[in-house]
This record gives sequence, C-alpha cells and structure tokens, in this order.
Amino acid sequence: MKTTKLIAPIIITIILVMILLVYLFLWALVPLPIVLKFILFLMLLALMGVSIYNLVERIQEIRSGEEDDLSKY
Repeated sequence: MKTTKLIAPIIITIILVMILLVYLFLWALVPLPIVLKFILFLMLLALMGVSIYNLVERIQEIRSGEEDDLSKY
C-alpha cells in the first residue's frame, strides 16, 4: 500500500526535473551574456535540488506513517 503512495510524488518530481532541464538547454541556446546564463543555470540547479530534497522528505514521511500533516493540529 505504501508503494502506491510513492508513485505520484516520484512521477511529478521526474516531470518537473525534465521540464527544468528543457529550460536549461533552451537558455543555453539563447544568446545571453555569460553572467546571466550562469545565474539562470544556478537557479535551475537550485530548483532541481529543492525538488529532489522535497521528494526525499515526502518518501520519509510516507514510510514513517505521517501521511497527513494536518492530523497534528
């Protein structure tokens, strides 16, 4: 039962990272100043990192049984 709850966050994270990679490749092709390309590259890497970190946290929540955070309040 827990594995079926893991499928949606994993698929959404994969889709999000793929979209961000497409943006990365598109911005690499657009003629922009190097500094701006570097800043955009760092921003996309940060967004990908946060997405993967969020996925890991969600997997840990599901495995520990804390599926609904609202139940604490």
